[in-house]
Amino acid sequence: MSRIIASLAAALVLWTGVARADPVLVMVEQPGCVYCALWDDTIAPIYPMTPEGQFAPLLRADLRAGPPEGITYARKVSFTPTFVLVDNGQEQARIEGYPGEDFFWGLLNLILDEHTDFEQESS
Repeated sequence: MSRIIASLAAALVLWTGVARADPVLVMVEQPGCVYCALWDDTIAPIYPMTPEGQFAPLLRADLRAGPPEGITYARKVSFTPTFVLVDNGQEQARIEGYPGEDFFWGLLNLILDEHTDFEQESS
């Protein structure tokens, strides 16, 4: 229940444009990006329902528009898709490119483990 409330609060913060205090995953994309489309087909439909997606909701950003309001990247984003883990408005880590579904989840869990208090569910 607390994760649902936290997710709703994060969505409200993102919607109102107020400073982002909770972790978010910014997907930097651009029109025509084949790997962005592949991610959209394989991961996007399930991401919000996963523990990772509930912990770090997805926020999309266009490559040419720069970072969303209230967010600072550590360095320029040059490739799409790039997934930027942001906490308190600051980049914590990133995944450049989409290496496929299996690698994506492993890399995402690695950066969440290293840079947040996210706890993976035991299988």
